[in-house]
Amino acid sequence: MSNRLAGEKSPYLRQHSENPVDWYPWGEEAFEKARREDKPVFLSIGYSTCHWCHVMAHESFEDESVASILNENFVSVKVDREERPDIDSVYMKACVTMNGSGGWPLTAILTPEQKPFFTATYLPRENRGGQMGLKNLLPAVARKWKNDREELLRASGELTEYLAKGTQLTSQEQDGLPERAARQMLGSYDKEYGGFGWSTKFPSAHNLLFLMEYAALSGDKKPREAVEHTLRQMYRGGIYDHFGGGFCRYSTDREWLKPHFEKTLYDNALLALAYTEAWQEGHMALYRAVAEDTLDYCLRELKGEEGGFFCGQDADSNGTEGAYYLFTPDEVAEVLGAEAGRHFCECYDITAEGNFHGKSIPNLLLNNRWSFLPEGYDEYRERLRLYREERMTLFTDNKILTAWNGLMLMALSRAARAFDDRRYRLEAQELAAFMADRLTENGRLKARLCEGELRFEAGLEDVVFYALGLTELYAADFDPAHIVKAAELAALLPEEFADGAGGFFSTGVRGETLILRPKEYADGAMPSGNSAAAVLLQRLFLLTAEEKWRALMDKQFDYLAAAVGEYPASCCYAMSALALRNHGTKETVAALPDESFPPSLRTILGRWSPELTVLVKTPARAGALTAAAPFTADMGVRDGKATYYVCTGGACARPVTD
Repeated sequence: MSNRLAGEKSPYLRQHSENPVDWYPWGEEAFEKARREDKPVFLSIGYSTCHWCHVMAHESFEDESVASILNENFVSVKVDREERPDIDSVYMKACVTMNGSGGWPLTAILTPEQKPFFTATYLPRENRGGQMGLKNLLPAVARKWKNDREELLRASGELTEYLAKGTQLTSQEQDGLPERAARQMLGSYDKEYGGFGWSTKFPSAHNLLFLMEYAALSGDKKPREAVEHTLRQMYRGGIYDHFGGGFCRYSTDREWLKPHFEKTLYDNALLALAYTEAWQEGHMALYRAVAEDTLDYCLRELKGEEGGFFCGQDADSNGTEGAYYLFTPDEVAEVLGAEAGRHFCECYDITAEGNFHGKSIPNLLLNNRWSFLPEGYDEYRERLRLYREERMTLFTDNKILTAWNGLMLMALSRAARAFDDRRYRLEAQELAAFMADRLTENGRLKARLCEGELRFEAGLEDVVFYALGLTELYAADFDPAHIVKAAELAALLPEEFADGAGGFFSTGVRGETLILRPKEYADGAMPSGNSAAAVLLQRLFLLTAEEKWRALMDKQFDYLAAAVGEYPASCCYAMSALALRNHGTKETVAALPDESFPPSLRTILGRWSPELTVLVKTPARAGALTAAAPFTADMGVRDGKATYYVCTGGACARPVTD
């Protein structure tokens, strides 16, 4: 029999709809039942492409004995963290507070008033390796709920009070924060294999973006060298899909060889952005190839038929982790022939003994012949990609999330401008039109679209990443309507998300009331909403010169400087904006006599200069640009030639025509 998750649209929730566990989706029905039956709530949070979520599901939630314990003693609630990041944020914060770390699947046991008194991540079914299994833990909790509830209630109340209280912030000097953040990042840099840290490694593309921009602004070459080494090593490793493009979510080892194989839209959008930005200085062919292959993977595998991009693809295939991506020499020879197959396997480290459970993750880590892009193998890689598609299927989570599509809009737009690529420009414009048309309801932005169902109020990340995508799109096609729309979205920040103590809450005033209103400043797998808000407010000020955006930007920097304390590297995406403010910016308005772009403007647009913002004023766009950026009103063409107005520090120099 199906449980109550069968009526949900979320693929993750529906994956559990046939479990013997009597799951409820998050909502009042579940908590009312818990109050009525006087039971604690067993909360499980995960996502559809998560390997360890699948392990826990197969071990425990499909097991009749575990289900019997849960159904008798608890009200069980399932949450998809991707469509409800607000709920996930609250209980992840509780988990980190109680245990020092967190992750997914996230397990919490709550009172019927939603207050947690137990948290953990993955739990086995039976006791194993010193870790209590669910079959022992759940009865113990049930007994304590019946016989010694006061202790649990006291613990949940104290934890909830502590979480709601937050941290006392102290203002600090902002000028040296980007330098400190760069030093802190380089302090954990792995000089041998690239990346930061020495065990499990996440790409964290926003940190790489900060280090590249900081290096360009400061003139310090070391951060750029660390980034380039990291980008090359990630490409060479097994975390990169050498046949189909795109990256897995993280590597389980120091060398970038063995990933958990799920692919997410947000990682691939941010990494495409990072590789594009790396290409912009130096034009190394490898970086452009990886950026394009990653974007093309997203367009081929994650784009919906009606537009918009899906969340990601599963780590497991046919019940086995990574099976979709693994090869043996015999398989390669079957597809390519014996001779070509032998050379291909030598290139990509595909061996009889394998490097992952007896099979091989294709990689270039041991290949000293081709340090960068192996030549002559394109056709072979494509044939193997098509072969593996026929060999087995790969599950795709078909939710369309506003925030993650905003990141994809950023990546496509940046590639369109950097590579002067009409295809990516059209894809970005199509995505922007889709988001404007399909992700709003009655004039209000929503967070998630799935199988035609538009649901959940937009959160801070939805608003900010969407608006940032529009500012990137303006830099690609120079349509002033994108500035106007981005400003409309940014106006929601002080109206619906502002915290009087500084910064912005993750949820708006219309969001669901939880035991606390989540608020994040530190970057995680993605930039935090507060970190990205600083970047957005700065970009709008540079594009429009409107004082309201400068005031909000300065206030946001004040909050973040206090929040990061002694570790500004926790907020690197915002540090890139702060470094830019401290360094100084240049805004250039190009007034053109007609709609064509002269060579002089194309030269400017072809250069990578983090401190430069370019606005383009043509006869057809003059009125719209003046409305979006009033300071450009009197900036016209001189002597019938393309005329450039260069502004810095709030003042504009004499216009020039050369």
